[in-house]
Amino acid sequence: MLISKDAAQQELQPAIISYVKDLANLCSLAGLACTVLAIYFSILGNYHAAMIGMIWAVAFDWIDGLVARRMKGRTSNDSTFGMQLDSLIDIVNYGVAPAVLLLSYGNFEPIFLLGAFIAVAASAIRLSYFNTFGLSGGSKYTGLALDNNNIALVFVFLFESVFAEEIFSLILYISIVGLAALNVSQIKTPKLSGNTNNVFLLAFYTLGITGIYGWKLL
Repeated sequence: MLISKDAAQQELQPAIISYVKDLANLCSLAGLACTVLAIYFSILGNYHAAMIGMIWAVAFDWIDGLVARRMKGRTSNDSTFGMQLDSLIDIVNYGVAPAVLLLSYGNFEPIFLLGAFIAVAASAIRLSYFNTFGLSGGSKYTGLALDNNNIALVFVFLFESVFAEEIFSLILYISIVGLAALNVSQIKTPKLSGNTNNVFLLAFYTLGITGIYGWKLL
């Protein structure tokens, strides 16, 4: 009995769910879980909890790259799948989550829809460009890397109590739209996540941010 080429190829393809057992992919999914919690708490108006979720999403995003580079026996398909998964999750982590944060803080007023769209659209455009052209000169990003969005926003939100709600909603709007503009700009920025020293800095920053917002939740 003859087996068609397409059927043979299909038999060789691993099951979709089989990639979940990959440790690097598990880290990516853990970051996505943090973002889902951040979105959930943003909608509820619990912004301090949302900030914790947003910064831990960055931490897991950096961890998955470190884990992937140190894992032995990963095939080219494993690497390709991991990169695609990471890229798609990045849109949620750094585009959708800030957009929902902006909409929620703006009480879902229609004017905030434009800023939310800009945030999501810029993240999609930024990642599509990176997936097409990669690093500039092999070492630098073109445009601000998306993980910087969350790193900056959780810091900006530390000053939320200093301003009236109307004023801070404007600050948040300008911050998110400004970051989106930098995401799709032609500026060259270094790849921070590949440096061990930067990983330790992010770890301290993540723990510090978690401690501050955790205290605010008490």
